[in-house]
Amino acid sequence: MASIVNPSDKVVRHFRQILLWPLQLMPIREGAPIQKHWERLQTPDADNPWCELADEFTGDPNLFQERHYSEFVTFLPFVQRFLYGEGKGGSPDIVQESSIRVFRRNDVARVRITYPDPHGTPVTFEVAHVDLYFFYDIDIVILTIEVYADELSLIRAQDTLFRFGRVYPTYWEPEGRGGHCPKYVEWLSADDKVLAVSDYEKREKYLSFVCRYRAPCIASHWEWLLEPLVLHHSGKKGLIRYRQIEYHLMPLMAYLIVDNPASLSRAEFVRLGLAASPGTPESLPYSEHHLKDFEERYCYDRYWSGQDGDRPGTRFMCTGRVFTMVGDRSPRIFVDRKTDLEQFRHEYFLLFLIPHFHRAALLMLQDRLVDATNRLDVGNLESVRQFRRVIRQTLGVFLRFTHRYWFQEVSDHTQAKDLFRMISEHLGTARLYTEVRTAIEDMSQYLDSDALRRQGETMVRLTVVTTFGLIGVMATGVLGMNLFAAAESSILTKIVYFLLVLIPSTAIIIYTVLKSRRLSDFLEILADERRSSRDKLEAFANVWKMRHDQDRAPQ
Repeated sequence: MASIVNPSDKVVRHFRQILLWPLQLMPIREGAPIQKHWERLQTPDADNPWCELADEFTGDPNLFQERHYSEFVTFLPFVQRFLYGEGKGGSPDIVQESSIRVFRRNDVARVRITYPDPHGTPVTFEVAHVDLYFFYDIDIVILTIEVYADELSLIRAQDTLFRFGRVYPTYWEPEGRGGHCPKYVEWLSADDKVLAVSDYEKREKYLSFVCRYRAPCIASHWEWLLEPLVLHHSGKKGLIRYRQIEYHLMPLMAYLIVDNPASLSRAEFVRLGLAASPGTPESLPYSEHHLKDFEERYCYDRYWSGQDGDRPGTRFMCTGRVFTMVGDRSPRIFVDRKTDLEQFRHEYFLLFLIPHFHRAALLMLQDRLVDATNRLDVGNLESVRQFRRVIRQTLGVFLRFTHRYWFQEVSDHTQAKDLFRMISEHLGTARLYTEVRTAIEDMSQYLDSDALRRQGETMVRLTVVTTFGLIGVMATGVLGMNLFAAAESSILTKIVYFLLVLIPSTAIIIYTVLKSRRLSDFLEILADERRSSRDKLEAFANVWKMRHDQDRAPQ
């Protein structure tokens, strides 16, 4: 299950890594049946290996585990409702479902990683699970992969953290392999059949894809793992289309058990905490100046005594993208309730998942705003209408996100509260939320001001029409002044008189509407006592000029 460990190497007795990959889901095309994205995966078949997981609260209450209970009570009530839903009306049979849908594929049992060093033996990790997390009303999905191995050298653990979660290579080595990537990654079935293999070395594939689509391609083994979800820019057909929302490094969580954590050097802690490339115990991956405040910024040492005492405890390290726990080998029970590993896989996983979901959702909204602005053509009425529609929809999504998902505190438990705040601050979610809210408010104000401007123009035109309509009212009033002795005339004669007045009056009103903008300008100048008679005559003449004559007139 692990590589051969050199006796001189420090040994990780148990290594576990969880990768999270947030992706932006593309809207389901217009004309298709109204569906949520996850509904397209609810019918497993040969082309769809995903099946929906039932949450732990829908099973037999007598079999409900204390682990689920302690996980539930860690979070504040509004977070509980987000994660688990809630009962309604005091009846256990009436529930409001969770805002999360989880789908799992069970055909991947192991992953074999071949590293680029020439003498390295491939390491086979067990795959605990491969899941997709969908969120109600937010077009975000998060792929999670949990792998583990026992008796792994510390160097190989560092190498796995550094290389495994790379979506695509950033460059290529002279011999052709992808830079900073594993040499090969192979998904294996339970009987060790190879299901998919990476292709980091195919430089032409990645270059041609970027040239064609102006977007990065992803490695073949990740592409296979997500099927029938397909990359938006690819030509493949699939049930759901997605695109990357961040860069090529997946956020990750790591859990390591070693015999004596206090024996790890500062450089080794730095490499584990930052998921940096392997190195000697004495050499730092970055400059001393850059890492001078590493412990203060990235380490949470509430349960870490270091060199003091027989058991140094557990050290937490968090940079936002990376969350690492390093503990000792003893069967220590954490807070007399659960082991470190159980908390890592459940409470801490959720503490890590929530802020990364926050960040992904806000980046998705930001991307929509940028796309809508790029498509806006203020001279095109249809473009303006489409822009208004997109902004209103985005505002609705943002409001629902704010009231359903956005919270800056998730727990009153000191450790959970501190770790969540630490992750969120490093990810900058509060700053990003403010930026998105400000951008949406600015665009909403633009739409409101544009609507007010249009209403103002309409009122001005109506006022102009009403003003000039008074002339027509006075003129047509002759019908009621007995100037024409038509009271005793036939109905046909009265209809003729009526039409003789109606038709020219209607034509005058329509013509007045057409000239209302120019008439408005004329009335404004006419009412200005500072303007000369010549200016007023010119303004009156401009009312009757042809449009192309005014277009050629100097401004």
